[in-house]
Amino acid sequence: MTWSIDARIPVHLLANEDNLALALSRGKPAAVLTAGGEAAPDGAVAITEFKPGEAPHAAACGCCLGRGEAAKALDMLFQGRVRGTVPWFDRVLALDPHGDVAAALREDAVTAARYRRA
Repeated sequence: MTWSIDARIPVHLLANEDNLALALSRGKPAAVLTAGGEAAPDGAVAITEFKPGEAPHAAACGCCLGRGEAAKALDMLFQGRVRGTVPWFDRVLALDPHGDVAAALREDAVTAARYRRA
């Protein structure tokens, strides 16, 4: 028998904040990742913001070697979880209207090692 265990943290991508309250009320403790401007939701154990569209090139491209803002925000959440500076969460609800979080999950190696798209 083959076993496959994926211990990465699931990231649920949401296009807008309409379904956020419902998603927070269902399931395990969740952190929220937003593109800023949204009201702090009730029920989130942690909230982090990023500026969408701040990385014009692919993650770790040859000219800038920078990481996108969404990847950096996910890093902050992960480090806070590991260090105990934010309450434990089992999933991330990401408001991702511009696709920045999806790009980080797809293109950033560190993000892909820690998180998976749910």
